[in-house]
Amino acid sequence: MKILRTPDSQFERLKDYPFKPVYTNIATTDGSELRIHHIDEGPKDGPILLAMHGQPVWSYLYIRMLPFLVNAGIRVIAPDLPGYGKSDKPASRQDYSYENQVDWMTKWLIANNFKNVTFFGQDWGGLIGLRVVANEPDRFVKVAVGNTGLPYNPEMPQEVLNQIKEFRSSKIKLTPFSMMREIRQMDKGRSHPGLKFMYWQKFCWDNADLPHGFMMSQSMEKMSTFKKLSYYLFVRLGLKKYFPFKSNLAKAYDAPFPDPSYMMGTRAMPSQVPMTPDKSTDEQKKAREFFFTWSKPFLSVFAGDDPVTNGIEADVLAMCPNAKSAPHIGGGHFFQWTRAKELSNLLIDFIK
Repeated sequence: MKILRTPDSQFERLKDYPFKPVYTNIATTDGSELRIHHIDEGPKDGPILLAMHGQPVWSYLYIRMLPFLVNAGIRVIAPDLPGYGKSDKPASRQDYSYENQVDWMTKWLIANNFKNVTFFGQDWGGLIGLRVVANEPDRFVKVAVGNTGLPYNPEMPQEVLNQIKEFRSSKIKLTPFSMMREIRQMDKGRSHPGLKFMYWQKFCWDNADLPHGFMMSQSMEKMSTFKKLSYYLFVRLGLKKYFPFKSNLAKAYDAPFPDPSYMMGTRAMPSQVPMTPDKSTDEQKKAREFFFTWSKPFLSVFAGDDPVTNGIEADVLAMCPNAKSAPHIGGGHFFQWTRAKELSNLLIDFIK
């Protein structure tokens, strides 16, 4: 397996990410060595919160929550999934199968011997993390998820599958703005979730040089119309790294990717979400059956105003009858950033 490693110099200017890196080496199925990064903040004897991020972000997403959690006496473990942040980045599309990612993070958990853990996952952090919990249930005492789930679609009408395949292989060019317009309408209209998510899948895969900083600024920050349009112009011209008015957040989400060769994870992973029947279908079924009998505390804490996941919470609650639903706190898809205090307080109360 060809594996890339982002130079440390890419992160030197991130003044709001001063955390000491912790690295764990695990072996992939082909015998390659994969280095996975995490931060470990808070009292070493405190209750452990394992916080997993999704796509296309990294553990930087949790920096606004850390002061609240650590001040409450909680030890926060926040890894970077392979392909993200300071973790190694496998270079081939096929490396990022769902099963590979579950295997990698399960090995990472075992290598660090974390026990008595409360899990929290959002987006891909939930897809991967819930499967890790199902693999190593004795290491976890509580589970919380938000804006995520365990998709399971064992059957699909052939006409829907054909429509998705035709769209994803078409020559239609999605811009960041046209893609975002479709994302904002994901919880409306189209009957099958695959017909909604295919826009994000196509946009990510078709863009070999994904504008991570621009996209995350659009999702998490308020920008003037002038700044937004000028930033977009730099993106369209292939000059995004030269935009002179980047926020710290935009710089942080561009930092892991010195050039497009490092972006295979963020490009490939949306296509691995099991919105249609695939090689993960049987394992998804087993994991969902596991959570149907889960007797430990389980908290569903969704934003409630995220068009990507608005319809998923009902499925999570049906999957795990023991789950309790927290009040919706708003903040959109990346509510770890936009509702840091509210989400932190909910998790603090849940842990204690």
